[in-house]
Amino acid sequence: MGPDEIRRSALPLDGPTGLGPLLERIGDARHVLIGEASHGTHDFYAWRAALTRRLIEEKDFRFVGVEGDWPDCDRVHRAVTATGDVSPDEALYAFDRWPTFMWANEEVLEFCRWLRAWNDTRPPGRRCGFHGLDVYSLWDSLRAVRGYALRHLPEQAEAVLHALRCFEAYGHDPQRYGLATRLLPGSCEEEVVGMLAAVEQAAPAGEAGFAVRQNAEVVAGAEEYYRAMVRGGPDSWNLRDTHMADTLDRLTGFYGDGAKAVVWAHNTHVGDARATGMAAAGMTSLGQLVRERHGEDGGNGAVVLVGFGTHRGTVVAGEAWDAPAEVMPVPPAREGSLEALMHSSAPERALFVVPPEGADRPGWYDRPIGHRAVGVVYDPDLDHLRNYVRTVPGRRYDAFVWLDETCALRPLHDEPPGEEEPEAFPSGL
Repeated sequence: MGPDEIRRSALPLDGPTGLGPLLERIGDARHVLIGEASHGTHDFYAWRAALTRRLIEEKDFRFVGVEGDWPDCDRVHRAVTATGDVSPDEALYAFDRWPTFMWANEEVLEFCRWLRAWNDTRPPGRRCGFHGLDVYSLWDSLRAVRGYALRHLPEQAEAVLHALRCFEAYGHDPQRYGLATRLLPGSCEEEVVGMLAAVEQAAPAGEAGFAVRQNAEVVAGAEEYYRAMVRGGPDSWNLRDTHMADTLDRLTGFYGDGAKAVVWAHNTHVGDARATGMAAAGMTSLGQLVRERHGEDGGNGAVVLVGFGTHRGTVVAGEAWDAPAEVMPVPPAREGSLEALMHSSAPERALFVVPPEGADRPGWYDRPIGHRAVGVVYDPDLDHLRNYVRTVPGRRYDAFVWLDETCALRPLHDEPPGEEEPEAFPSGL
């Protein structure tokens, strides 16, 4: 991969106006999936929000679907659409499941305040929503279904309570449930199927009915996910990404009228797994599934996948699951990686819009290379050993945002010490 190829491919990215070529590439696409190379980096969140604002303002995108839990994000949705009784600040501060910093942070709060102000200028039927796509919230979703059924679906309440009683036998720990079903016969699958059928049959049309049906879908997906998780292998990952793709489809159907959707998730979900080493491990991804369902056209299809990358900086993460969040260094990228190549060849901030396949496409887009991925659990000392995914960049993404040095985001609570405040947009991006 020659540095000259990279340099010629790079487009300047000095502020939101620099996203213009990407907006042109997006065109009339209905699904734009915007990634992040870590869950704890200010710059990824800020640039993703800047792109999303332009998509909402200029292209009438109708909702943002995020790698978050449905119940928590439904509270945010009601805050930003003025259909609930809390503010965006209160809705985000209420996130309490680790890693809270993924969504309860200053960067998301700034976007949600903007979205509330934007929606206040729109009629109720044309406001932009904010929804969680993920599958983890078994107990919160089950309690939400129970509460709705007791108030509005009394004839279905027994089916819901039957499922609730089954899970209560395993305590309030879904991982304990998964392990128990691995070691002993029996599960709550039959009870969940009965609950889902009862809710889907009886829940009314409209936003409240959609929300309770989606919570029931989360319970069904989570029950299957936690059983698969204890078995190991790719099944739990694939169930999770398939659930997110299915939720995205349900949302676009609910919004109707050619609704356009933005998705916020990690690069490992947003990118097409077929262009990575994930495929050899039997793993799919949300980006792959959305492409397969809604547009395989590598030129100007209905789906656009946007990745991010950085060479060095700081990030918020934990040293283990449920460990205190802290600001950690992101060391300079591993030699021979995509990030090292970009560092030596590209400007400090640059946009790459992948050209259609053909003779004029620079060869570096189609050559495999290691590409860094940082999760909510991170050890900087082991970064070079286990944080790189084999990637063909021009097939994994339709566009790539390069930010050479980045800084940690700012959580709303349990804020880690020792990190300077990020500079204001655009100089701090």
